[in-house]
Amino acid sequence: MALRPLAHGLTRFGPGPGLRPPDIRGVFPMNAPVRTKATADTGDSRRHDLLATLNLPRYVLLPGDPDRVKVMAEQWQEAHVVDLPRGYRAAVGSYGGVHIGAVSTSIGAPSLEIILHDLFRLGIDTFIRVGTTGALRDDIKTGSLIINDASVRLDGTTNLYVRPEYPAAASHEVTFALADAAATLGHDYRVGTGATSGSFLAGQGRPGVNGHKSLEGERIFEEMKRAEVLNFEMETAALFTLARLSGLRAGSVCSVIANRMTGEWGDNGGILRACQTGAEAIRRLTLWDKRKTSEGVASLTAATVSPLGQA
Repeated sequence: MALRPLAHGLTRFGPGPGLRPPDIRGVFPMNAPVRTKATADTGDSRRHDLLATLNLPRYVLLPGDPDRVKVMAEQWQEAHVVDLPRGYRAAVGSYGGVHIGAVSTSIGAPSLEIILHDLFRLGIDTFIRVGTTGALRDDIKTGSLIINDASVRLDGTTNLYVRPEYPAAASHEVTFALADAAATLGHDYRVGTGATSGSFLAGQGRPGVNGHKSLEGERIFEEMKRAEVLNFEMETAALFTLARLSGLRAGSVCSVIANRMTGEWGDNGGILRACQTGAEAIRRLTLWDKRKTSEGVASLTAATVSPLGQA
């Protein structure tokens, strides 16, 4: 699809000149501009105010890399993309007949905490991290997907919210939607426990700054392998913990770009697969939630999720 500039610093993804417009259900107009008063407690309000104009749905994909927002938008039938202060990026549009959104979180739990605070205030209640990760098993190939249903809290942020015994657990509904999407798409994937580190280097057992070797990092690396942890990454535990503390839903799908056991590094198409899986999971959740409402049930059941139709 061609990339065309819009007013107000936005970008529209859609067909280029001479091509047939996409077949989309509904138009997602921008909300009126808002201006929220910043305080010492809330911090800079510009990001929140720009997000408020996007008419985001209740379901949002959360890539770390802002460039991945554009990758996602290229997979949708229609998308509006906006750059936010401090290097964040957001998009809203349509995919498979449903309203979809994406907001980048940058790297690590502190950066994710900031953007989640904005999204919680806007009423978003379902979040899917779409990231990259390093595998801790030699039989997990780069380019495959890992869907974490729980994560070890080594992120350095969530211990400031709740005691360390509190679990970082995904929503079972979001996890099932991701697994069902990956399976239907024919992607190679695993479901299991991950570990979220507050450090890309020493905290994950890599040589640190100036080659420094951390004994604690090496110990954590060995412990996670023995505990059958599938992977290291840097945001999932924070997302799961903060969402659950707030009574909201969260899940995570990551593309394996590194195998820490074999030394292999490479995307091998995994990022595109992860973005597609996230979008398909949101399509499923949108349809399933409509059925839950119509049937008056509180949680997904086999009858609710099958067969999967169109919105």
